[in-house]
Amino acid sequence: MIQLSYIRSAPEEVIARLGIRGIDAAELVNKIVDTDREARSKRSEMEQLQARGNALAKQVGDLMRSGKADEANSLKQETGLIKETLKQLETRVAELETEVRELIVSLPNTPNQSVPHGKTADDNKTILEWGSKPNLRENALPHWELAAKYDIIDFELGVKITGAGFPVYKGKGATLQRALINFFLTEAIKSGYTEVQPPILVNADSGFGTGQLPDKEGQMYFVPEDGLYLIPTAEVPITNFYREVILEENQLPVKNAGYTPCFRREAGSYGAHVRGLNRLHQFDKVEIVQVVKPETSYQVLEEMSLHVQGLLQKLGLHYRVLLLCGGDMGMASAKTYDMEVWSGAQQRWLECSSVSNFETYQTNRLKCRYRNAQGKTELAHTLNGSALALPRIVAALLENNQSENGIVVPEVLRQWTGFDLIN
Repeated sequence: MIQLSYIRSAPEEVIARLGIRGIDAAELVNKIVDTDREARSKRSEMEQLQARGNALAKQVGDLMRSGKADEANSLKQETGLIKETLKQLETRVAELETEVRELIVSLPNTPNQSVPHGKTADDNKTILEWGSKPNLRENALPHWELAAKYDIIDFELGVKITGAGFPVYKGKGATLQRALINFFLTEAIKSGYTEVQPPILVNADSGFGTGQLPDKEGQMYFVPEDGLYLIPTAEVPITNFYREVILEENQLPVKNAGYTPCFRREAGSYGAHVRGLNRLHQFDKVEIVQVVKPETSYQVLEEMSLHVQGLLQKLGLHYRVLLLCGGDMGMASAKTYDMEVWSGAQQRWLECSSVSNFETYQTNRLKCRYRNAQGKTELAHTLNGSALALPRIVAALLENNQSENGIVVPEVLRQWTGFDLIN
């Protein structure tokens, strides 16, 4: 969440930066400022009364020791009134501070100044395209037909077992999944990330820490008996490793990579664009997460983008990079790049990765700090990226690499698949 100190010191700047998202936050920001001012005023009043009460208590003690009980009893009445007033003030201050926190939590992150203004995906900016569209034979098959033809993904069996959006990978399809996970993790380790294997269920504090709660409850699967959520991404448990942790400056940057299944309800999703692997309720993903010093975070964002692009290039996939506009970014993000691969048979772009800088939005919720060279603690910055999500990568690989003899497996995956052709 946005730091209260920032809102106090520069409310107009906060309003202007939130305007990049297409949000008119003036009323809400001004309410935060006014409510916070009242809370601080009441707290100052409390402190003055406490000082007055302490002084009176000392006088009462002195008078009692001097045998002036009548004067002492008179002062005791005043101290009683002060105590009652303090209780009322304490309750009011707690109410005001809770209101301030709830208002701040409802605000999305302030976008970086380089983020384009806009409200929808139509306002995103294409940064680059790499490679060229595959030259497929006439009547090329979409991946769901290829999956059936080669018996590598069974969507109907998944419906039988669980429901739509939970496919079953079979034979070479399952092996391809495992090969991609191995490839992505190996490349992350080469880039200096430490592999971790986090839980796939998290508590509400973890969901709040990374910004999924209270914003995205409707998109998460919930286990009410235990109060736990199935993770939408490994970002949630991995980033929460550092909740309420003070890191030393020489420990930064922290770089973790983890593979997990991911679960998203995707409530309200329908239409042709969700067919096959295009949108699932359960899918596999390798996530990269960094905790860094604030002054390095935007350089790190570019490095993480290049890491993801390197994976796509090694897979030989035609892709493009989008700089998301303010209105199309996630609530917690200050700046996001999306990577999209070209789906040859569907003739459309498929998002396969988002790389985001959250600045202090998550660490303020997490209370994740580091101790700088001067011994002062300050909030770190967090970043994360999909490196990569498997479903749309698999869709693009099946469609773009189809041939008369079968589906050609990219060379970088063959050491894990043990075969170069799916047929």
